[in-house]
Amino acid sequence: MKVNVQTPNFVADVKLIDFINKKLSKLELFYDRIIYADVFLKVQKTSEKENKSVEILLSIPGGDLMVKKEAKTFEAGTDECVQTLERQLKKRKQKQRAHA
Repeated sequence: MKVNVQTPNFVADVKLIDFINKKLSKLELFYDRIIYADVFLKVQKTSEKENKSVEILLSIPGGDLMVKKEAKTFEAGTDECVQTLERQLKKRKQKQRAHA
Protein backbone atom coordinates (compact mmCIF):
# COMPACT_ATOMS: atom_id res chain seq x y z
CA MET A 1 0.00 0.00 0.00
CA LYS A 2 1.25 3.46 -0.87
CA VAL A 3 0.95 6.02 1.93
CA ASN A 4 0.91 9.70 1.09
CA VAL A 5 1.27 12.04 4.10
CA GLN A 6 0.39 15.69 3.57
CA THR A 7 1.18 18.42 6.09
CA PRO A 8 -0.02 21.72 4.62
CA ASN A 9 1.18 24.12 7.34
CA PHE A 10 4.20 22.45 8.95
CA VAL A 11 6.98 19.95 8.27
CA ALA A 12 6.46 16.52 9.81
CA ASP A 13 9.54 14.82 11.20
CA VAL A 14 10.69 11.41 10.02
CA LYS A 15 9.60 9.73 13.29
CA LEU A 16 6.01 10.86 12.78
CA ILE A 17 5.95 9.71 9.14
CA ASP A 18 7.42 6.32 10.15
CA PHE A 19 4.85 6.00 12.95
CA ILE A 20 1.98 6.66 10.52
CA ASN A 21 3.36 4.21 7.95
CA LYS A 22 3.74 1.48 10.59
CA LYS A 23 0.22 1.98 11.91
CA LEU A 24 -1.35 1.99 8.45
CA SER A 25 0.57 -1.08 7.30
CA LYS A 26 -1.16 -3.03 10.09
CA LEU A 27 -4.50 -2.40 8.37
CA GLU A 28 -3.38 -4.73 5.59
CA LEU A 29 -3.69 -7.62 8.07
CA PHE A 30 -7.44 -7.03 8.10
CA TYR A 31 -7.96 -6.13 4.46
CA ASP A 32 -5.37 -6.95 1.81
CA ARG A 33 -6.82 -4.95 -1.07
CA ILE A 34 -6.01 -1.42 0.13
CA ILE A 35 -4.75 0.60 -2.84
CA TYR A 36 -3.39 3.64 -1.04
CA ALA A 37 -3.84 5.87 1.99
CA ASP A 38 -3.87 9.66 1.94
CA VAL A 39 -3.09 11.16 5.35
CA PHE A 40 -3.70 14.84 6.07
CA LEU A 41 -2.18 16.32 9.22
CA LYS A 42 -3.29 19.78 10.25
CA VAL A 43 -2.74 22.01 13.25
CA GLN A 44 -5.99 23.83 14.06
CA LYS A 45 -5.74 27.43 15.11
CA THR A 46 -7.69 27.05 18.33
CA SER A 47 -7.19 27.40 22.07
CA GLU A 48 -8.25 23.77 22.57
CA LYS A 49 -5.56 21.29 23.66
CA GLU A 50 -6.84 18.84 21.05
CA ASN A 51 -5.73 20.97 18.12
CA LYS A 52 -4.13 18.28 15.95
CA SER A 53 -6.35 17.04 13.16
CA VAL A 54 -5.66 13.69 11.48
CA GLU A 55 -7.63 12.76 8.39
CA ILE A 56 -7.10 9.43 6.63
CA LEU A 57 -8.59 8.50 3.28
CA LEU A 58 -8.22 4.82 2.45
CA SER A 59 -8.73 3.87 -1.16
CA ILE A 60 -10.13 0.35 -1.50
CA PRO A 61 -12.08 -1.38 -4.28
CA GLY A 62 -15.78 -0.55 -4.07
CA GLY A 63 -15.43 2.82 -2.37
CA ASP A 64 -13.11 4.84 -0.18
CA LEU A 65 -13.14 5.04 3.61
CA MET A 66 -12.62 8.41 5.30
CA VAL A 67 -11.89 9.03 8.97
CA LYS A 68 -11.11 12.29 10.76
CA LYS A 69 -10.07 12.70 14.39
CA GLU A 70 -8.95 15.56 16.61
CA ALA A 71 -6.37 14.84 19.31
CA LYS A 72 -3.61 16.36 21.44
CA THR A 73 -0.92 14.72 19.32
CA PHE A 74 -0.75 13.43 15.76
CA GLU A 75 0.20 10.00 17.13
CA ALA A 76 -2.95 9.81 19.27
CA GLY A 77 -5.09 10.99 16.36
CA THR A 78 -3.49 8.44 14.04
CA ASP A 79 -4.15 5.67 16.59
CA GLU A 80 -7.82 6.61 16.81
CA CYS A 81 -8.18 6.80 13.03
CA VAL A 82 -6.51 3.43 12.52
CA GLN A 83 -8.77 1.78 15.14
CA THR A 84 -11.86 3.16 13.41
CA LEU A 85 -10.62 2.09 9.98
CA GLU A 86 -9.82 -1.38 11.33
CA ARG A 87 -13.45 -1.79 12.46
CA GLN A 88 -14.75 -0.53 9.11
CA LEU A 89 -12.47 -2.86 7.15
CA LYS A 90 -13.53 -5.87 9.24
CA LYS A 91 -17.20 -5.00 8.60
CA ARG A 92 -16.57 -4.66 4.88
CA LYS A 93 -14.78 -8.01 4.77
CA GLN A 94 -17.69 -9.69 6.59
CA LYS A 95 -20.16 -8.20 4.11
CA GLN A 96 -18.09 -9.49 1.19
CA ARG A 97 -17.98 -12.97 2.72
CA ALA A 98 -21.76 -12.90 3.19
CA HIS A 99 -22.25 -12.11 -0.52
CA ALA A 100 -19.68 -14.59 -1.79
